[in-house]
Amino acid sequence: MARPRGVEDAVILRATAQVMGRVGPAGLTLAAVAGEVGLVAGTLVQRFGSKRGLLLALADRSAQEAQETAGQVRASHASALAALAALTVRSAAEMATPESFANHLAFLCTDLTDPELYARALAVHQAHTRAIEDLLAEAATTGELRPDTDAAALARTVQAITAGTGLTWALDREGTLEQRLRQELDNVLAPHLLEES
Repeated sequence: MARPRGVEDAVILRATAQVMGRVGPAGLTLAAVAGEVGLVAGTLVQRFGSKRGLLLALADRSAQEAQETAGQVRASHASALAALAALTVRSAAEMATPESFANHLAFLCTDLTDPELYARALAVHQAHTRAIEDLLAEAATTGELRPDTDAAALARTVQAITAGTGLTWALDREGTLEQRLRQELDNVLAPHLLEES
């Protein structure tokens, strides 16, 4: 049987994130990821060295994508606040079910206890913070938000609301995660919207 040729690392890393959401930390193996992309586990060992190496590569890619995604989302929306809503939803796209949310949360708990993974998780968090703050600052400049809006403080609140919404939704399971994120984002932004005269 001929082996597939040239599966790019980006495809493997996307598959890794999908498998993570389905099986959680206990079920994530090189064989499971390899099977997802039509390779053998040995190929992943050659590329990444180990399961830990694969996770580090995924974390590195996630930090890079966090910056790229913000630019892509902004370019495809007419306003900064519309881009912020889209970015908020897109950042949670891998967690569309309570089970996948729980599995990704379990990986985050692992990240918090491992210095190398923690550094990468922090880099992703900081990239999201900058992107959110930039969009809020733009919204204040262009008149979507009040001009005296503290974009840095509001960005931290948006991130806290986003994280809390995911957990609350995973518990009460009312609506979809996207619906809940959009609703809570609207709620947190409402006091800062520029009132039209």
